[in-house]
Amino acid sequence: MSFATIEARAAAIHCHLFLLCPNNSGSTYLSGAIGRSSHVWSLEREGQHVVGFGGPSTMATPWPLIWGGTPESLAHFAEADYDWERTRKAWYFHAKAAREDAPVFHTKSPPFLLVADQLRSKFEGARFLLMVRDPYATIEGIIRRRSRSQSVENPADLVRVAARHLVTCFEYQRRNITLLGESAVFFTYEDLCAEPCKIAGRITDLVPDLDDLDLVQTIPVKGSYEEPLRNMNDQQIARLDPQDRAIANEVFEPNRSVLEAFGYTLLD
Repeated sequence: MSFATIEARAAAIHCHLFLLCPNNSGSTYLSGAIGRSSHVWSLEREGQHVVGFGGPSTMATPWPLIWGGTPESLAHFAEADYDWERTRKAWYFHAKAAREDAPVFHTKSPPFLLVADQLRSKFEGARFLLMVRDPYATIEGIIRRRSRSQSVENPADLVRVAARHLVTCFEYQRRNITLLGESAVFFTYEDLCAEPCKIAGRITDLVPDLDDLDLVQTIPVKGSYEEPLRNMNDQQIARLDPQDRAIANEVFEPNRSVLEAFGYTLLD
């Protein structure tokens, strides 16, 4: 691809739409549906994993799903020196769209919720979708994926760090709601599953170009199967054993107000 082509894409794009939410919170479906709009440039991978991204990627760290769980991991992402100009060029190079004059660029990467202020200042027409999900269901997803992808010496420690990670994410998300104001819309995963047409309308109000957004379609998930939008909280929470819940609650109890700010309560 030539430099002129990248510049042409830059000239067409007047809105950058970022989906900010903790990992394992339903972003794969939502981001995939947005990417199917005829008005959107999107990436096949998370923005942090695209070749040329000028910042830290979770794939190159010990914390791919728990990057907010310790001071060390949090600092690695929140205090990194991001090169957004290099990143913009890499994203435009790799992005795909139904038409060359698509006006919206979209991407998501969970750690980006730590640097929302940078995204707002570095990208023209930055708009944000802010989402959270029931923390117990999210923990189950983290446990299952990490246990499958890498060895876990102490499962109890993983649950504890995952719970701390989610408290951190919720704290940052609460700040983002205030920080981003009218350039963002907030909703929960549960809202999205219960009222997808209503949420689609709210997203379209934020970004009018997304007038063909469809949140009831079936799309590929994780590159392996077709999946409609459905709330999977109950089945995931049911897979947590009592010990996992108890360990999570050791972290959640002193941070109860953070969860309650988003409508979540502790499970017995």
